[in-house]
Amino acid sequence: MKRTLLSLAATLCVIVSAKAQTSYGLKAGLNFAKVKTTKSNTSFTTDAATTFYVTGYADLPVSNNLSVQPGISLQGKGGAISEAYTDEKTKDNLMYIEVPVNFVYSIPTGNTGNIFLGVGPYAGFGIHTKTTQGNFSESRSFSDAGLKSFAAGLNFLTGFKFANGFLINGGYDLGLTNIWKDSGGASAKNRVFSVGVGFQF
Repeated sequence: MKRTLLSLAATLCVIVSAKAQTSYGLKAGLNFAKVKTTKSNTSFTTDAATTFYVTGYADLPVSNNLSVQPGISLQGKGGAISEAYTDEKTKDNLMYIEVPVNFVYSIPTGNTGNIFLGVGPYAGFGIHTKTTQGNFSESRSFSDAGLKSFAAGLNFLTGFKFANGFLINGGYDLGLTNIWKDSGGASAKNRVFSVGVGFQF
């Protein structure tokens, strides 16, 4: 799956860039990250852990309203669990480097700008984990934390791009791969809502 996603990204970049003028953008904002675990017919979703993302991308027009946007992104994910008898939460922060390839459709709104809607796959590579509880914190590699370093899923995007290039955007990350190494028949997948701002040059 990893090779397929990366091959798709490379192929799209070559095909589209050969016949389109490329522009570039940068986005950053907050992630409200959760992990959904499932075993048999039972599922549990953690509380949200607030973290961040930074994404650089290229915008490759396919038509007047449709673009392909490959990019590279630093994404904070994870989740939080409230302790039963205290006010403290245990937070797991998972940091990934991701390669998204989004298909973005723009809807003109006159001279003010464009509403945009997008969807596309991503491949992610875990680089760092950090668990915090009160004054305690522990940083580990994905392997030491019992997690797979590779993850993949789908991005869903929406927002508004002003005529001057300024962006207001939101999104949802639907993780499709189990992030646990030894799951014992259970699965854990990332779920992330995001909001942010950016600029497309």
